[in-house]
Amino acid sequence: MTYSGLQNLLPGPVRRYVLHFECAIEDAVRGFAADVPTGSLVLDAGAGEGQYADYFKQHRYTGVDLGIGDAAWNYGQLSAIANLELLPFADGTFDASLNVVTLEHVQKPARVIEEMGRTLRPGGRFLLIVPHEWEEHQQPHDYFRYTRYGLRYLLESAGFREIRIEPVGGFFRLLSRRLFNAAQFFPGPFVLIGLLLFAPAALLVPLLEPLDRRQNFTLGFICTAIR
Repeated sequence: MTYSGLQNLLPGPVRRYVLHFECAIEDAVRGFAADVPTGSLVLDAGAGEGQYADYFKQHRYTGVDLGIGDAAWNYGQLSAIANLELLPFADGTFDASLNVVTLEHVQKPARVIEEMGRTLRPGGRFLLIVPHEWEEHQQPHDYFRYTRYGLRYLLESAGFREIRIEPVGGFFRLLSRRLFNAAQFFPGPFVLIGLLLFAPAALLVPLLEPLDRRQNFTLGFICTAIR
């Protein structure tokens, strides 16, 4: 059983509890869209299949991706196929930009952050979400993981200000995730054995989250900044 397989099986409150990182991402994007004025020109860099496009129905949404992350994905709804290291837009084109769990898949992350800054107007809003403790995925296009200090360095170097970097959960959320991950190593119907072994603990350990005040062990970070 994979996390992607759980997406449509779990009822709302359970999904929010188990798929904590995914739901935190959705909340962040929804809140970001609500804060961007209606009619603004918004760039989703690394848009994939455009899963966040619906949050920007009141905006002028532009989805861009290189289109190599997953062979099974449909990239047909993108506004443009482009390398994020060299965005095909003039300086200051966009009022807001987002880059969601994509920066680990680029070979030159500093260059991509610079391009995000270049194509944002002064005062434009930026949402960046990245993994920290995460398994390899979309191989071989998976290159980096990021700390909060590395993120601040990248953003400040690209001229961003008012930077906020928040971890998405701490050690016990991470441990829960890994316990659920363990079930995938049981083949076929034996996955049920894995779930019986690991799911009870996986459901309980997030209750210990208040013990981790530093949250150095985290699945990822949600960052906001202003150009």
